[in-house]
Amino acid sequence: MRELKGFTKTIVAVWAATIAVFHLYTAIFGIMQPRIQRGIHLLFLLPLAFILYPATKKSPKDRPTVLDLILAALSMVPALYVIFNNDALNMRMAMVDPVLPLEMALGVINIVLLIEAIRRAVVPAMAILVAGFLGYMFLAPYLSGIFYSRRVSLARIIEMNYLISDTGIYGSITGVTATFVAVFVIFGSFMQYTKTGEFFTNFACRVAGSGPGGPAKIAVVSSGLFGSISGVASANVYATGTFTIPLMKKLGYRPQFAGAVEAAASTGGLLMPPIMGAGAFVMSEITNIPYGTIALAATFGAILYYTSIYFRVHFMALKRGLKAMDPSEMISWKQVIKDAYLLIPLVVLIAFLVIGYSPFGAATASIAVTFVLSFLRKDTMLTPKRLFEVFSLSGHNLIMLAVCCAGAGIVISVVTYTGLALGIATVITSFSGGFLLPALILIMITSIVLGMGLPCTPAYIIAITIGGPALLSLGIELLPAHLFVFYFAILAEVTPPVCIAAYCGAAIAGSKPMATGFEAARLAIMGYLIPFIFIYNNGMILQGSAGLIAATFIVMLLVAILFAAAISGYLFKKLKAYQSVALGIAALGLTVFAAAKPVLDRALVQSITIAGGLLLLALFAVGSRKAGKATLRVETAA
Repeated sequence: MRELKGFTKTIVAVWAATIAVFHLYTAIFGIMQPRIQRGIHLLFLLPLAFILYPATKKSPKDRPTVLDLILAALSMVPALYVIFNNDALNMRMAMVDPVLPLEMALGVINIVLLIEAIRRAVVPAMAILVAGFLGYMFLAPYLSGIFYSRRVSLARIIEMNYLISDTGIYGSITGVTATFVAVFVIFGSFMQYTKTGEFFTNFACRVAGSGPGGPAKIAVVSSGLFGSISGVASANVYATGTFTIPLMKKLGYRPQFAGAVEAAASTGGLLMPPIMGAGAFVMSEITNIPYGTIALAATFGAILYYTSIYFRVHFMALKRGLKAMDPSEMISWKQVIKDAYLLIPLVVLIAFLVIGYSPFGAATASIAVTFVLSFLRKDTMLTPKRLFEVFSLSGHNLIMLAVCCAGAGIVISVVTYTGLALGIATVITSFSGGFLLPALILIMITSIVLGMGLPCTPAYIIAITIGGPALLSLGIELLPAHLFVFYFAILAEVTPPVCIAAYCGAAIAGSKPMATGFEAARLAIMGYLIPFIFIYNNGMILQGSAGLIAATFIVMLLVAILFAAAISGYLFKKLKAYQSVALGIAALGLTVFAAAKPVLDRALVQSITIAGGLLLLALFAVGSRKAGKATLRVETAA
């Protein structure tokens, strides 16, 4: 992103702040008609992609070029047409009425400039993906089998992507971004300016910093808390990793491992309720499942994901004899408790959602509470100047999401009108031989590939558009199907070869990006297992009897610990190779057991599982405490 200066910087800041204020205004007083709301959303944000993101590496980094200004101005025209002709467009019959020559021209301009904005502001890979789907519509009549589709005229392609409000650039996905996602981005900016992120880090220091390998545990805790709000894994890595990664290196963690811990922990923040990087709100819109149900269903998965990473860094610290964080570098418990009021907005958010308020109402109330609480400290006080900076930051943070989701709308449009998703579902079913597990593995691979290099929300949207029909055709229920795809679309951030979060962690740590990516993928191993349990055992998503839910969680908690020990090569003491393999096999066996719902759903099996699991966890706690004390004694002696 460019670092603008002078008058240009001021104009852009005002422009970005204006769209943020617009979104907050509509959140409070009610949103406008779909085309108008979405049109204003893109009217402000699409031009910013050309102003703030250079076209090439050789482009100026402190000012837009003349061409950038022309493209920015041109990108506003299609949105203005949609806004001012809303009534006429509402009255026309979609896919029946002719497309006017002016609409054809504006549609082409909108599509081409959107793809260019995606190339600049997101990644070239997504621009190629969107362009590829559009190109498919022209090639489909000449293909055979499942990839065949009847010919669609250029006019209808323009219409479905520009003029209608169900799919395409101004479709429902852009609508979610222009409403729910926007207000939560604003909420995140408010919390950032009131130093809530700093509180998360301080809190994590006190909770986890005093144990062996404290800085790595700080990264796990603080990234999980902050990542849920930030919504972008790479941004989370830079926000918390600049503090945690140097500390990890200082205390003896390998640079590669330090960068991987931050990458895996930051990515997991997008899986962490209550906000889940705003992905849960998009899922709610697509599925019509209440947001609270989705957040609750994702709770166990997030807990197990972070438990696995936490114990992985804990075992590595014990294995390598790494010391705790220096107490002089940690803020006092007194100060942490004093600053705990910063969590009140999150408590208000959760409380309002539980009571039954809409996400709009809950987020708006939380923003209001954040604003009021800011005046309790001089350094967080949201004066008019700082309030302007908050809104400007919100506008800047919305650019990538706006162009990404508009591009995802094009993909959905193509898939919907060609029936491509059903064709892919047929291929997956055929290749898997009708068996569920091979089909799930194919969908997992598809979701990871489609999610590579993309932010959370568009990654999930594109992946579910392709993988969702395949899962539903296999008889999978709606919620576990969406959570399955959601997990793997997000885990693309730490899955080589395109593991953006790991690359960011490696840049801070000074390690090799690909090696850091493979290390991050190993740290995130529970993330690759949990979605399969979503499918096979609904106890994982808090459905079914209390016994089933408790037994499933305890078994998977043991799995998380055993896999962490097996991969680290440590459990109370250093393990030999065959011992690590044995623990890995035991973890896999327990995973299969957790997936066997018909077996685990029996009362007797549940009782034995819960009792045996709690006993093993108690024995582990005792052994772990002894190992920790032994490590501390060694440190003291040294």
